Amino acid sequence: MDYCSNFRHDLEVGQVAEKALADIIENKTIEVKNDLKALKTGNLFIEFMSRGNKSGIDRTEADVWCFCIGNIFILITTEKLKELVEPLKGTAAERLGGDNNTSVGVLLPIIDLITGRTNT
Repeated sequence: MDYCSNFRHDLEVGQVAEKALADIIENKTIEVKNDLKALKTGNLFIEFMSRGNKSGIDRTEADVWCFCIGNIFILITTEKLKELVEPLKGTAAERLGGDNNTSVGVLLPIIDLITGRTNT
């Protein structure tokens, strides 16, 4: 977007972003994940199985996931998150995790979450 010092223009641009956020969260269910290791590792652990049963991203009924990384919140539709996670299953990104390593998930780099694409 081009730079513009016009207040009315800037206000309109801001209102477009406000409407986009409202469209994401209005009347939607949101699953919030606080990944305490993400800032240190640069990755998010996205669980899809626990104790032999589908869980996490493969069982969620949420429309949107919100990742809390430090004091930053990143929203992503569940559909888009599944698109990012699915190709990572069965690769070197797959890991055991959760309580007593009873869950299976993938490590998704934060940068891939932000850009919406993986490097696989």
